[in-house]
Amino acid sequence: MDLRIFTEPQQGATYETLLTVAKATEDLGFDAFFRSDHYLRMGSADGLPGPTDAWITLAGLARETKRIRLGTLMTAGTFRLPGVLAIQVAQVDQMSGGRVELGLGAGWFEEEHKAYGIPFPKEKFARLEEQLAIVTGLWATEAGKTFDFHGTYYDLTESPALPKPAQRKIPVLIGGHGATRTPRLAARYADEFNIPFASIEDSERQFGRVRAAAAEAGREADELTYSNALVICVGRDDQEVARRAAAIGREVDELKANGLAGSPAEVVDKIGRYAEIGSRRIYLQFLDLGDLDHLELISSQVQSQLS
Repeated sequence: MDLRIFTEPQQGATYETLLTVAKATEDLGFDAFFRSDHYLRMGSADGLPGPTDAWITLAGLARETKRIRLGTLMTAGTFRLPGVLAIQVAQVDQMSGGRVELGLGAGWFEEEHKAYGIPFPKEKFARLEEQLAIVTGLWATEAGKTFDFHGTYYDLTESPALPKPAQRKIPVLIGGHGATRTPRLAARYADEFNIPFASIEDSERQFGRVRAAAAEAGREADELTYSNALVICVGRDDQEVARRAAAIGREVDELKANGLAGSPAEVVDKIGRYAEIGSRRIYLQFLDLGDLDHLELISSQVQSQLS
């Protein structure tokens, strides 16, 4: 089971804070550092000092880390034109020496679009399908040849399809709870399918849909990696768990029901139950970015038991 650290910087973080967490992620042996792609805080957080851009952040981290994978859960398709996104991600992949992964979603948070003047189209999912075709098509185009795409929303003519990533193929993540279109899209374009904040039962059901869609598309279901994103709140005793839950504005019982919370043994046991239904990777939603002792505890008492 791979454990990856997943941050939500729109809730309030500077680049320096994210760099500190990313370096701790690397030093403590985690597999990857991922971040959300949002420009507006959610809930009661103050969001100060303001948002950071996902791909600018990852470009900086690409030069200041050496081992960990870097990526997004999920880049919002509404934020960037697909041709531009393909250039950005390929460049960051080069800067990292081939350690980048792209999670791409349709975009959903209308308020952040209003706040920053970003168009929020009605046909987001159909646009996402074209975006995936363009981004992956540009990267896959043989050097020296051109790429053309003529869709409903995007039109590319004789693109040189440059630059190329450092990796032969940048892994693409697709995720969500949709019962029909999401599994179909994952079966066609994804290297990994991620379901965020879902129970074991709901995860198993959605993984089954993706497996069925992959088979229908002529792919081996096990070609895809299946993963979960879950909030993390671990403590050495009940008091430490309660303190960490309060720091992120959550209740312990709710966290235990909907995430990974409690003692290291409790968390290891629950991760094991996700593994039983086919999950091979967990993105730990790490919300209190100043609590590096929390990361150390997860590394020494949880990750060590899953190796």
